[in-house]
Amino acid sequence: MKVKTWIQRIHLWAGLILGVQVLLWMASGVVMSWFPIELVRGENASFVTPPIELEAQAYASPGGVIAQAPGATSVELKRFLGRVVYLASNADGAMAMFDASTGERLTPLKEADARRIAKQDFIGDGEIISARLINFPPQEYRRETPVWRVDFDDKRNTRLYISPDSGEVRARRNDVWRLYDFFWMLHIMDYEERENFNNPLVMTAAAAGFVFALSGMIIVIMRLTRGRYKHDLMLLAHAKPRKREAPSTKAEISGGRETRD
Repeated sequence: MKVKTWIQRIHLWAGLILGVQVLLWMASGVVMSWFPIELVRGENASFVTPPIELEAQAYASPGGVIAQAPGATSVELKRFLGRVVYLASNADGAMAMFDASTGERLTPLKEADARRIAKQDFIGDGEIISARLINFPPQEYRRETPVWRVDFDDKRNTRLYISPDSGEVRARRNDVWRLYDFFWMLHIMDYEERENFNNPLVMTAAAAGFVFALSGMIIVIMRLTRGRYKHDLMLLAHAKPRKREAPSTKAEISGGRETRD
């Protein structure tokens, strides 16, 4: 079999493998560029707490906090829901919160605290309809558990995921995010975790695209060296218009009047 035939077949099959995914890339790109990322992440409806200066006063000893948080590698003094607290964390990312005035442990947070955090964070139109501590969250949340999930009744069905250990809003989700995430999955071709951009499917599609482009260039070069494009252009330039076919019904004009068979 000629080399040219092999190259043409490779070009054809690479195009078939790549064609559907290119269509999905274009469609997902349109959807993802349509929505502002702040809307997708829910940041347009979240309250940004301005930094508040800490008061110079006698706080509980950090040593007592460390004693209650074995393995702690850092202790941070910060404000939380109008009070000053210590936030202790270890090398594994585990956290615990303590009242900075008394040294009392505040975590894990209760439902009332989760609701207060959610109400302070969400500034959109909607009220809290439920708050649940869950160990097996839906796929839209892919971080540490357990986690508090607080649902609102706004038009985008906002959900906040709040850490019971640090009080941090770890994720903001809504219906726009869910739509965006679906097309993001199609775009990066990670149909399980939806996070890995270096998965085998993407590599295969990228390789097919490279082979498609390379074989196409080789075909063009081969046609140029053989003068095929020049021949095609000459045929196009000297192409004669097709003759008009005679109508199936004959018309005879006689004496100024038309008669048909």
